[in-house]
Amino acid sequence: MRAETDATLPAPPVRRLPIVVKGYPRLSETFIAQEILALEQAGFAVEIWSLREPTDGTLHELHRRIRAPVRYLPEYLYRAPLRVLRGLLHACRLPGRGALLRAALRDVRRDPTPNRMRRLGQALVLARELDPALVHIYVHFLHTPASVARYAALLRGGTFSFSAHAKDIWTTTDWEKREKIAASRFGVTCTREGFEELRRLSPADDPERVRLAYHGLDLDRFPAPPERASGRDGRDPADPVRIVTVGRMVAKKGFGDLLDALARLPSDQHWRLVHIGSGELKAALKAQADRLGLRDRIEWRGSQPQDAVIAALREADLFVLACREGDAGDRDGLPNVLMEAASQRLAIVSTRYAGVPEFVTDGENGRLVSPADPAALARALRETIADPALREHLGRAAFERLQRDFSLDTGIATLTRLLDESLTALPPVRP
Repeated sequence: MRAETDATLPAPPVRRLPIVVKGYPRLSETFIAQEILALEQAGFAVEIWSLREPTDGTLHELHRRIRAPVRYLPEYLYRAPLRVLRGLLHACRLPGRGALLRAALRDVRRDPTPNRMRRLGQALVLARELDPALVHIYVHFLHTPASVARYAALLRGGTFSFSAHAKDIWTTTDWEKREKIAASRFGVTCTREGFEELRRLSPADDPERVRLAYHGLDLDRFPAPPERASGRDGRDPADPVRIVTVGRMVAKKGFGDLLDALARLPSDQHWRLVHIGSGELKAALKAQADRLGLRDRIEWRGSQPQDAVIAALREADLFVLACREGDAGDRDGLPNVLMEAASQRLAIVSTRYAGVPEFVTDGENGRLVSPADPAALARALRETIADPALREHLGRAAFERLQRDFSLDTGIATLTRLLDESLTALPPVRP
């Protein structure tokens, strides 16, 4: 019997997946872009629905490789009254209108804010404009984006799942997290600390509703690490140790602590710092650097595409990120930039906070100090600046840890399986 050829084999089913995000594209959220690209490569036909228009002036090359179309929901409802009105009229004909009304009334009583009303309006638009054949929605972030996805899923009689990260876990109220987890098909999160918090709030009869899935890093997107032959030890003012830090200028990144720590270093220890990123504390941090007499030793590069970030990591001798608690309890997860630094075999100095210790072990593949402790951070910096052999050892160990335990493939395999199960499951029956 003649074997079937590829031409006679049935085509694989199209796995269409709408993904709701807070903003797209964003330079600071490479982990989301990396995941979307990996899902496309796994065979999903992704479409992106964003709550906000882009604000960054440039793109990563990673964004250019993503084929998914992007639709923007009305960020401010008064600017798109016809879209909102059409969504409202359409909602009156949908089977889930009663379920949405009950959920929305409960939420508005507990959170009577303009932000809550905006998410309801965006959900009405999403429920109308999303293809009715798409019964499952996947959303990044458990706070406002998940509100839109949950409301739209209720209205359409469909399902949703979520990926939770950092701020959305630690600044969202328990009642809201608990109800969203219970309403979801599944959730994933990217740190052990976040996983334990969400598992605490998961349904008692389904403790595995939330899974731990590290973002990891796709090393195929990064150049092989450079060989650092430099013996810079901070003693030569003409050849200072090159330090780099990357992150948004917000409280949880600890850049104020870093500046205080750098000001404590001995006057005869020579270094230069490159900062990449922007944010709300930009003016305050620059003013702090001036007060501390650091202006001539810091280069503020602002937001940069990823190839420029990688170039800065390759030129550096040391990477530092002083994570700490931010405003209203905000905190980091496991910052992707730590793994990006490790991909270039760069020594890391950071803090024993949030998800950082899940990747960095003090004395083995980096240096960790207590958060919000500039004196301790200064000691770690002084020691690593002065010891190029230590930096070489820590950088190699971080690269090996990345290769061994933080592959993108593992997390994507978990997510792909869960999404496939959700896309093929029957939608729930709504009263």
